[in-house]
Amino acid sequence: MIPAMPASAAPARPRQASSASSALLRFGRVAAMGTVTALILIAGVWASWGTAQHVLLTKGREQGTVEVTRCGGGTCSGPYSPVSAGSQARERVVIEDSVAVARGRTYAVVVKPGGDEVVRSGPAGVLYAWVPLGGALLLASVVVAGGLRRTRVAWGMAGVGVALLTAAFFAV
Repeated sequence: MIPAMPASAAPARPRQASSASSALLRFGRVAAMGTVTALILIAGVWASWGTAQHVLLTKGREQGTVEVTRCGGGTCSGPYSPVSAGSQARERVVIEDSVAVARGRTYAVVVKPGGDEVVRSGPAGVLYAWVPLGGALLLASVVVAGGLRRTRVAWGMAGVGVALLTAAFFAV
């Protein structure tokens, strides 16, 4: 006859192996989803910063207004009137044609260094510049909720993203 093994010894190894592999898989999921979330948010900041830096860091930059007279080919243009000291009037500056710009209206703008391209300034310009980050927050909230299983954090991120996009919509 074969001697019986104690009941506590037999299941100990499978339980430990199962526990270790479960922890490893959980760590892998958290690491992968955390990386994806970080990349989405970095991309949102990167896309926003190209415009936001000109709107937020205005010291030493030319500030003025542009009256949009013509639009076509993804851009609008018009004469530039300076407001800040040291700024020069220009017959034509170019601003991106978007929902934030309409023909026949006048906008407060900041001139990008080294050219005739301008971006909107003021509260509307700041909010519009950060729209890509608002979209990234919404996208990342789905990853945080599903991949990281952090629903409260995901709802917070989604709320901030929606608030940013809504504020930009009404400000523009």
